[in-house]
Amino acid sequence: MSLLCLMSASTLAEKAPIRVLAAFSILADLAHQVGGERVVVTSLVGPDQDAHGFDPRASDIRRMSQTDLVIANGLGFDPWIARMVAAARYKGRVLTVSDGITPLMADAHEDHADHEDEKSVSHAHADHGAADPHAWLDINHAKHYVRAIAAALGVIDPASAAHYTDRAKSYITQLDTLDVELRNRFAALPDHRRTVVTPHDAFGYFAHAYGLHFVAPAGLSNEASPSAASLATLIEQLRELKVPVVFLESFADERLIERIRTATGARRGGTLYADALASDGPASTYLGLMRHNANTLLSGLDTQ
Repeated sequence: MSLLCLMSASTLAEKAPIRVLAAFSILADLAHQVGGERVVVTSLVGPDQDAHGFDPRASDIRRMSQTDLVIANGLGFDPWIARMVAAARYKGRVLTVSDGITPLMADAHEDHADHEDEKSVSHAHADHGAADPHAWLDINHAKHYVRAIAAALGVIDPASAAHYTDRAKSYITQLDTLDVELRNRFAALPDHRRTVVTPHDAFGYFAHAYGLHFVAPAGLSNEASPSAASLATLIEQLRELKVPVVFLESFADERLIERIRTATGARRGGTLYADALASDGPASTYLGLMRHNANTLLSGLDTQ
């Protein structure tokens, strides 16, 4: 009997980890935080890579066919996941972590400002009426993602369900702590220092959470481009508001923000991360990305 017990324990110890394929690096990090050593997580779109223009390769299709759980964001951010599922004839579990979240709409971003003069700043893009897919930039939505990942892993691996739940709870505690910290820090910003200029319209959820007003010449995708007329209107409005700083984004086209900076006389702020983690440095995890963005914004806005 003792030999059978030892064999059973050995079998459990050698149980293969759950194979998780995440659409992009931020989801991969959340899955790793929940799964720990009981999952092996890979990402279709890695750190410092843009998911908007991702084109799956044959090797990606093969990876999907060999995985236990596919994690997608949804809300139109990663539509290629559905095509890959069909091409791979994938029969495993597909988790869309944004299911159950009421998304912001692109044309609602203009309502986040606290003042009438800031509300007049237009978003020079053609995505009005589209759902903003960047829900992870609100920590409360990231918590929703984490709970969904824990539940999905628990279904696939019931014997370890408590492990996933406990890790999710521990990670959510860290998220709550960071959220309180950021809310307190942004609450101290004066009203006239809450307008942020970025290349593309990715930060609506962040703005909504922390009482900021983001202005972007491009749309929800890094591939969108504003018309000459709408860009000229935006520049004129920024001049009128005397916005002194503009921020860059990782892998966004710097030429657009540089044109705005030159035309308005604004200075450059730091680089923000929206759609992907950094390959190293402070923004290489989700918690680090959110803290890095907050530090960068507060450093730039506090000196206005």
